[in-house]
Amino acid sequence: MAKTSMIIKASRPAKFSSRRVNRCKVCGRPRGYMRRFEMCRVCFRKLAHEGEIPGVTKASW
Repeated sequence: MAKTSMIIKASRPAKFSSRRVNRCKVCGRPRGYMRRFEMCRVCFRKLAHEGEIPGVTKASW
């Protein structure tokens, strides 16, 4: 779980655009962020498996 202080700090507007940190909207994790879904890989995998993300299905061949 991400530190609450870092989540709050990342939510404030950055002084420069290059300082902006992408964080997961679900858990606040800064690493493994997927821009298209605005969440980390861990939350993406969990929600996709549960069928919560529309249009995403588990690959099977």
